[in-house]
Amino acid sequence: MLYIGARRLLCATYTIDFRQRPGWQEEDTMALGHRLHSVSGLVGLALAGLALEGAAQQDFPVKPIRLIVPSGAGGGTDGTTRLVAPKLDEFFGQRVLVENRPGAGSIVGTEFVARSAPDGYTLLTAISSMTIQPAITKNLPFDPVRDFAPVSQYVSLPNILLGNNSLPPRTLKELIAFARARPGTLEFASAGTGSSLHMSMELFLSMAGLKMVHVPYKSATTGIGDVVAGHLPLMVNNMIVGTSYVKSGRLRAYGVTSAARSKSAPEIPTIAEQGVPGYEAVQWYGMIAPAATPKEVVARLHKGVVFALQDPGTRERLVSSGAEPVGSTPEEFAALMRAEVVKWAKVVKAAGIARE
Repeated sequence: MLYIGARRLLCATYTIDFRQRPGWQEEDTMALGHRLHSVSGLVGLALAGLALEGAAQQDFPVKPIRLIVPSGAGGGTDGTTRLVAPKLDEFFGQRVLVENRPGAGSIVGTEFVARSAPDGYTLLTAISSMTIQPAITKNLPFDPVRDFAPVSQYVSLPNILLGNNSLPPRTLKELIAFARARPGTLEFASAGTGSSLHMSMELFLSMAGLKMVHVPYKSATTGIGDVVAGHLPLMVNNMIVGTSYVKSGRLRAYGVTSAARSKSAPEIPTIAEQGVPGYEAVQWYGMIAPAATPKEVVARLHKGVVFALQDPGTRERLVSSGAEPVGSTPEEFAALMRAEVVKWAKVVKAAGIARE
């Protein structure tokens, strides 16, 4: 019906227009008819294509979806993804298959999705460090803004600044004064150069006007073990791991890195409220698709993520792990990613971190 109506309107419009011209002959009408037949055929094909595309997007998904985790099994990214995936199964009526593709600091899995077909069937659980990578990695094989279509942020996960119990300062204000009196002498561990844990500390040092020595480790687990043992005095770690050390009395908490206190540990004040106003550095996980994925498919995926995050059981498990469920719109998530790229590029430059 859409095709027939468009063809009739096209023919009527052209016939009325040309018959009003001086010298118009009947043979001109016949020639115009042939041309209109060809044009209307093309219109019909285009409209039919749009109808098929719309139907396909409305039915999406019609087969299982691959959700790539760009890190190994058992970490925060993997755990969050596997909490959300069962509810995505329920919403879509199709399996959402979580697949780990670790390597090169999450670059391997991220590049794989960037180069996948933009049809909504290969997706990525994005992590906050992907917006840091452009500033520290030469020849990065993807652009976090250009090469992806953001769907929705799953969660926001604060980090926590931890210290060995032997450190004299007991509060963040005391720590700032202590470090300021000893520029370039205190050391801090991280999970590697450019990691969220490293950059959270660099932002703190920049905003507080402090200088410390960065000691990168291959993993956060090794780094925090040395802080507990007293080999290094400080480290930023994620809330899930950090609060367990604080509650067991093995480490001291100096502050959380989010703008507001964490619901999982409201007794620990933020860094911002203890003399570093405006400070905020959080990890986040979210779903993104390859660029050029149809907007209708992105919208459908977004509804699935929101459905999963609104489930009471899923929310409770996320909050208890220290994460804050979000469920942002594609536009909000895209804005966050753009802002993070700019933010961390400035921090990397201020810290004098060379591209590797």
